[in-house]
Amino acid sequence: MRHEHRGRWNEAGDSGDWGFAPPWARRGRFFGPGEVRIAILSLLSEKPRHGYELMKELETRSAGSYRVSAGTMYPSLQQLEDEGMIVSETKDGKRVYQLTELGKQELDRERATADEIWRRTSDWGEWGRWRIGGGPLGPLIKAAVYAMKRASRDPESWKRVEEIMDRARRELENL
Repeated sequence: MRHEHRGRWNEAGDSGDWGFAPPWARRGRFFGPGEVRIAILSLLSEKPRHGYELMKELETRSAGSYRVSAGTMYPSLQQLEDEGMIVSETKDGKRVYQLTELGKQELDRERATADEIWRRTSDWGEWGRWRIGGGPLGPLIKAAVYAMKRASRDPESWKRVEEIMDRARRELENL
């Protein structure tokens, strides 16, 4: 059954054209091709930073919804350095990166992409408390999956799980 009003999910599990789905429902990955490098250049345009600072800043700007791995960050930094977009120097035992003139020019060319990244980061941040790993959604999903696994061999238990989930769905829709 397809729900036809704002804020309800359709049969495909998303909100259709109503604009209410969390960002990860519309897009499986946070960054598209080439966007990590633009985000790094944008952050370095603000001030020089070391790799861990860049990783933490991306996490902070998304309210914890997005966490870049070291396996993504450090190869990206190395590639940008190889391309002459950034330079690094060791300060207090840490490798600190800063933008070069070439990096500034690249960021200027990609300003619309950088602006879209930070808009999207803000959107993800608004949903941060609802992502699977945090807030009430994670424990709810875990409990539902566990109950379904236990009830899968017992028709009476399965019926009870369905009733509970249906009641919860109706109550949430009536809010």
